[in-house]
Amino acid sequence: MVEVVLSQKYQIVIPKQIRKRLALKTGQRIELLIKEGLITLVPERPLKEFRGFLGKMRVTASRDHSERI
Repeated sequence: MVEVVLSQKYQIVIPKQIRKRLALKTGQRIELLIKEGLITLVPERPLKEFRGFLGKMRVTASRDHSERI
């Protein structure tokens, strides 16, 4: 776990090792999710990055036609 310090202007710096691991870029938008007292940072990704990630998904249905929505 990496620890950061909140500045007097309520800013934090994301450490270099985390930026590199997540391939964060300058000016990239990050969403903050708050749940049960925890803050989760979620970087926005361009839609192009998701192209082809379902390529290995099976397309044959394993359910009966009556079970489909």
